[in-house]
Amino acid sequence: MIDQRLTSNFNWLFFLVCIGIAILGVVSIYSANHGRPEAFFRGLYIKQIYWIGYGLIAMLIALALDYRWFSRYAYLIYFLTLLALAYVLISGVVVSGSRRWLHIGSISIQVSEFAKVSLIIALAKYFESGKMSGQYTLKDLFVPTLMTGALGGLIVVQPDLGTTMMIFFIFLVFVVAIEMETATLVKLFSGGLLLAPAVWFFLQDYQKSRLLTLFNPELDPLGAGYHSIQSKIAIGSGGFWGKGLLAGTQSRLNFLPEKHTDFIFSVFAEETGFLGVAILLSLFLFIILKGLNIAFRAGDRFGFFLSLGLISSVAFYIIFNVGMTIGLFPITGIPLPLLSYGGSSLITNFFAIGLLLNVEMRRSIH
Repeated sequence: MIDQRLTSNFNWLFFLVCIGIAILGVVSIYSANHGRPEAFFRGLYIKQIYWIGYGLIAMLIALALDYRWFSRYAYLIYFLTLLALAYVLISGVVVSGSRRWLHIGSISIQVSEFAKVSLIIALAKYFESGKMSGQYTLKDLFVPTLMTGALGGLIVVQPDLGTTMMIFFIFLVFVVAIEMETATLVKLFSGGLLLAPAVWFFLQDYQKSRLLTLFNPELDPLGAGYHSIQSKIAIGSGGFWGKGLLAGTQSRLNFLPEKHTDFIFSVFAEETGFLGVAILLSLFLFIILKGLNIAFRAGDRFGFFLSLGLISSVAFYIIFNVGMTIGLFPITGIPLPLLSYGGSSLITNFFAIGLLLNVEMRRSIH
């Protein structure tokens, strides 16, 4: 028997906004690939509808279980994720130069997408049972740093720079959330800044090129700077009202690369213009603000850290993807949540949404 208090606390507006963005994603994917000669690309919007269905199942699972269940098995989930990432490096499938995928039958799974949720659950568990906020020292960060570094290390060697950056961003969010002393935070961030240049030596050549052409893509307009140039042309050409559905020239004429995944925002902006972008970003802002509201009103420390980590990861993906398409950030394989094509990303996002709704539903009955 379902507890009536849970159903009465279900946030239908939050859920419907997420579904609405996912539907916009299906329309944008259809528009981006309409008319392409390859039947595979023309049928991607159908596959995306199936992925939405699988995502809703994942969300229902996240809702059915009390979120405290994940606290009990947090470290086991984290350990199994490490094993899965290690297996990817050994037996994973190489796509576009990165060994990120596992094939299970006819389905391809990107384990690194699920790894971020695993890390958030593990870090939430650690800080839930630790000291009170404001009492943490650098020594207390050894274990969470080790957990983040191990997971991030297995992801960066795939290589997957975008997800790795998001993993360490989540760690920083947790560090800020535990309210360490200002002097300790200064030491921590100063050390991070000193070590940051060393990351350069671990980057692939194409990643270095993208960083070098970030602020001047015209240095290599047909190479590393091509994606950024074509994306900005598409977004700018949309004007205020947009060119209309199926009428975007940059996507229709195949100037825009990866238009159904990383650059779906460019397709959407070209066809719907400033007005459409303003509405879409307003919906994303609602999700972020509501997620933060759920975190700060959570009924316990685990719910707070879990919600904060989940909504921070969604916010990072939104900000970085949009920033990437307009030339503010380097080109990385970071999808736009709920809008970009991709089963692993969509299922993970809906699972995260389910956990957020779970924390809110059970706030008043614990």
